[in-house]
Amino acid sequence: MARPIWRGSLSFGLVNVPVALYPATADKTLHFHQVEDGTSDRIRYKKVNERTGREVPPERIVKAMDMGSGEYVVVSDEELANAEPEKSRTIDIEGFVDLAEIDPIYFRTSYYLAPLNDAAAKAYQLLREAMESAGKIGVASFVMRNKEYLVAIRPEADVLALETLYFADEIKDPAAELPHVADHTTVTAKERAMAQTLIGSLSEKWNPAEYHDSYREHVEALLKEKQAGHETIAHAKPERGGNVIDLLAALQASVKQQSGGNRPSKASERATGKTAVAPSKAATKKTGAAKNTSARKAATKRPSPVKKAAAKAAKSTKAAGASKKPTSGRKAS
Repeated sequence: MARPIWRGSLSFGLVNVPVALYPATADKTLHFHQVEDGTSDRIRYKKVNERTGREVPPERIVKAMDMGSGEYVVVSDEELANAEPEKSRTIDIEGFVDLAEIDPIYFRTSYYLAPLNDAAAKAYQLLREAMESAGKIGVASFVMRNKEYLVAIRPEADVLALETLYFADEIKDPAAELPHVADHTTVTAKERAMAQTLIGSLSEKWNPAEYHDSYREHVEALLKEKQAGHETIAHAKPERGGNVIDLLAALQASVKQQSGGNRPSKASERATGKTAVAPSKAATKKTGAAKNTSARKAATKRPSPVKKAAAKAAKSTKAAGASKKPTSGRKAS
């Protein structure tokens, strides 16, 4: 069973629901250790003074903020503790909004809220069903692990989900940060209509089970193969994509391909060479031997054009030499 990372209560109006907070996701990113080549000795990092190069013990390390121009302001753990938000055991819903009003860029991390005990189950279920019927999500703030969070609470398949949100000043303005975004170009009505047609032909129901982390699966297979002492697997070389010269022509060709029923399924896309298994040495050797044997047989049956020409020239030379008579008593060489 999962262990809660926070316990408290969910509050809306005069209703308080005892709840516990659980992680809703698991990061399956592969993490490697660093070891010295040829050994299993782990590589460790030391904290050193960048000016002197000497290692600094933990008790001599303090926190400091770079204020610009190389000026640092040092703060103590006690000063930071005094600045921490007041600890709270309540998630106070401050209002309800439509889910569509929150841009997905604000969503940060997902958690599950569950009733803390059987006594809280009825009030929990009442809140979930009421929010689902109204099509609303709750916006709240609370403190967890000495940090204040802005969160959205939404109903989801028999449970309440809690999403931590970025604050508004943490979202970057793309027009200010990214090149070419602010430079608007003109799109014709025909290009727009063709793009909408293509989007319509590619529309489908969202099924997250169809998508996989192919890189992680490939690395896991690689590790198992290496652990077993077998041949390793290798990626197929990616195809090089060309530059799109005519946008409208590319859209028309894409729509024609989709309307002709040529759209491959995701399963077939994965099966046709996102990754490929390299043949074993024995198989490669066998294939090479078979090719060499076939080549020898073909050479025996049909001489190459070079050999044909050489044989014809030799025959002509022999005939010419036979027609000449020796001019002396010596035999012709």
